[in-house]
Amino acid sequence: MSEQTLRIGSYNIRKGLGTDWRRDAGRVLDRIAAMQPDLIALQEADFRLGARPAALARGLIRERTGLVPLAVGRAGPSLGWHGNAILARQGLTLGDVTRIDLPGLEPRGAVIADIEGTFPLRLVGVHLGLLRHSRRRQLDHIRERLLLLPPRPTLIVGDFNEWSRVKGLGRVAKHFRLLTPDATYPARRAVAALDRMAYSDDLDLRLLPVACGPGHEPSDHRPILAEARLAG
Repeated sequence: MSEQTLRIGSYNIRKGLGTDWRRDAGRVLDRIAAMQPDLIALQEADFRLGARPAALARGLIRERTGLVPLAVGRAGPSLGWHGNAILARQGLTLGDVTRIDLPGLEPRGAVIADIEGTFPLRLVGVHLGLLRHSRRRQLDHIRERLLLLPPRPTLIVGDFNEWSRVKGLGRVAKHFRLLTPDATYPARRAVAALDRMAYSDDLDLRLLPVACGPGHEPSDHRPILAEARLAG
């Protein structure tokens, strides 16, 4: 892999609950390790109740994947912010972080993380709402927050929760290029491309395949992966 590229993934891990209804963090981490990402944004990385403890143990993450969680959440037992976490390989460091509470009927959030290392990158981890009206408001809110920040190559990744391939994401498509992988949900017989990437014009993205085994999946979503580089 060229020093000027990054392998970037996204995975809604459903708090480690597999399609066989067994909760197994090790299976999730083995799937992530097989992808060999430099960066990966996770959704549902924390439990929702109480102090929102992490679904993946920090020590086990490093042991099984070689990645480390970036401090995108606030101090406490959580890996991330509203379940949005980011894991990174050694050599990639976290700069400025913006944590966002998103509007809508459900408690949702997004995290904006400036990543330093291979090249300057702004990674936005999202898990949008179940209702299209909420998703549109949430995308507007994310865009408004990005406009307040200094310009930087930007990649928005996560579970967009949009079933349609032709409508529903116009708010982001006006300002970013959309990369829609094959269907990712439900994992065993995927029919919907809920997991997406949107990127600014100063980036080039190339979708990479992610192998899925014949047995039960570690989550009800399949992960996605792309290779990113600066455009030009």
